[in-house]
Amino acid sequence: MLDIRWIRENPQALTRALEARGNAPEAARATVDELVAKDEARRSHLSQLQDAQARQNAASKEIGKAMAQKDAALAEKIKAEVAELKGFVQQGEARARELDKALNDALAVIPNVPLDDVPVGRDEHDNVEVRRVGEPKRTNAAKEHFEIGEALGLMDFERAAKLSGSRFTVLTGQLARLERALGQFMLDLHTGEHGYTEVQVPLLVRDEVLFGTNQLPKFEEDLFFVRHGDGRLGLIPTAEVPLTNLAREQIVAAEKLPLRLTALSPCFRSEAGSAGRDTRGMLRQHQFYKVELVSITDQESSVAEHERMTACAEEVLKRLELPFRTVVLCTGDMGFGARKTYDIEVWLPGQNAYREISSCSVCGDFQARRMDARYRVEGEKQTRFVHTLNGSGVAVGRALIAVMENYQNEDGSVTIPQALRPYMGGLDKIGA
Repeated sequence: MLDIRWIRENPQALTRALEARGNAPEAARATVDELVAKDEARRSHLSQLQDAQARQNAASKEIGKAMAQKDAALAEKIKAEVAELKGFVQQGEARARELDKALNDALAVIPNVPLDDVPVGRDEHDNVEVRRVGEPKRTNAAKEHFEIGEALGLMDFERAAKLSGSRFTVLTGQLARLERALGQFMLDLHTGEHGYTEVQVPLLVRDEVLFGTNQLPKFEEDLFFVRHGDGRLGLIPTAEVPLTNLAREQIVAAEKLPLRLTALSPCFRSEAGSAGRDTRGMLRQHQFYKVELVSITDQESSVAEHERMTACAEEVLKRLELPFRTVVLCTGDMGFGARKTYDIEVWLPGQNAYREISSCSVCGDFQARRMDARYRVEGEKQTRFVHTLNGSGVAVGRALIAVMENYQNEDGSVTIPQALRPYMGGLDKIGA
């Protein structure tokens, strides 16, 4: 969530940011004007309310003075004024809550402001490649992962559909073990060499937790919910949600930052906006595993931490010897809560294309304001909002796809990358 004071002082900057994110100039200006108007109405009302409260307190003291002077008429007159003020204050406090809610609801659907070095563009075609690692394998004979998996008899979409419908997969035998090995390998790398602390997180969270990492209210249709008592809990779309919210409603000592957290968890997404996309195979699933990276930093360190986090995610693919490229997303393709995002795209020979396997974003204090997550520098009374970052380190299912396609052999088998063999009991190949 953006700071309304910053918006009030920089309306043109927000207007330009909304335009860069794809809003028409007229719509961007109207949105900013509406926010400023709601803020002015709230502040004007609060000023009147404070004046009334001050007069109520002063008048209450005047009653005692009038009584001491035995001026009953004046005392009664002031009592009547106090009663009138009390009614106004009570109604005014209710109105203040309404105005606060109206402003906060409007702010909750405003996206973050891109950093100055983010390229301006409309969609993925305007993203900018920043580096490329490894040599892509290009061959017309390359099969896609689902062709390989089904031929091995270890990947079953038909039985998964009978159990749960579309966008689910059943893995068995050594292919199931390979997916598990990938997750374990990533966790060991991030905790053993990159300084992240492993966390086991709840898979069901409250609405306010989903609001904190900006899944709600804007992306409610992308989530799954279950009943819980008289309310509901949401299945996490990514471990970013519980990991980042570990800092919610807390004040962390500055010297304890950065906090670097990682988790391997199932993720659940309805893929509401993906009808007809990637319907074959397990590239886009309702349920999948991902290793998440989250950093909580001070305000000065977040941009450098973003580069570091992206390098940690890239290292996974380097160790697996998978070709990839890293792109910086343009303003029109960037996520709602991000100020800057790097996507890491792994090469898939079966598709003859690069596909996203990790997305690393710096969010500034956008999420921290929604979570009320702060830090305090030693010797200072004032607190500051933390900066949050999140990234995939990496998506396990997509890593499985990439390994299968890049390490496929002509006989239908799949060679196990060297980095994974210790996790596979020394196995060097998966065959039929």
